[in-house]
Amino acid sequence: MGCLQVFLAVIFPPLAVLNKGCGSIAIVFILTLCGWVPGVIAALIILNKNEQVK
Repeated sequence: MGCLQVFLAVIFPPLAVLNKGCGSIAIVFILTLCGWVPGVIAALIILNKNEQVK
């Protein structure tokens, strides 16, 4: 998780999760429409997930 992604997660959460797939973008966008705080929390959780190396 880079500094730019954290900054984007706070300012506009859907932009921060662009590289995580359409489902993540949709979930974060819907939560951001419901309220800014749930969108930020969801974006930070998605960004903080450990990705498995194949």
